[in-house]
Amino acid sequence: MRVWLWLSLLVVALDQGTKYWVQSAMTEEEYLPLTGFFNLLLVYNEGAAFSFLSGAGGWQRWFFVGLALVISLVLYNWLDNLKRHERSAAAALTLILGGAWGNLIDRALYGRVTDFIDLYYGTWHWPAFNLADSAITLGVVILLMGLMKTPARGC
Repeated sequence: MRVWLWLSLLVVALDQGTKYWVQSAMTEEEYLPLTGFFNLLLVYNEGAAFSFLSGAGGWQRWFFVGLALVISLVLYNWLDNLKRHERSAAAALTLILGGAWGNLIDRALYGRVTDFIDLYYGTWHWPAFNLADSAITLGVVILLMGLMKTPARGC
């Protein structure tokens, strides 16, 4: 199922390309309204999801790099052991891998992750995110849907 790694590479290319474009076109915390629920907003996150550990003093950079590498190895091993008919699981795992690698590149090179998608409703804003985060989320949703379709096995 390693043939599915093209999807991971596509996610990394799109993620890094959009981050580069946004950073070239905008300044930090500048926002560009696009619709009544979506802005581009350039922000940087030194932590993990929802800025978890963002103010931890710097050690979190290498912790998250190491964690991403370990998780990537686990996911790659899982992908490598899938059967041919488990295509949706392969797509899900490679989406997650691509997203993890996209954010890993940012974290390893710059010590922070570039976020720029700002979704909101009224005055409520979801924390800013990027395409790598979207790929991870989509991959997890696909995996969960696959698990819900799988009949439970008896004990």
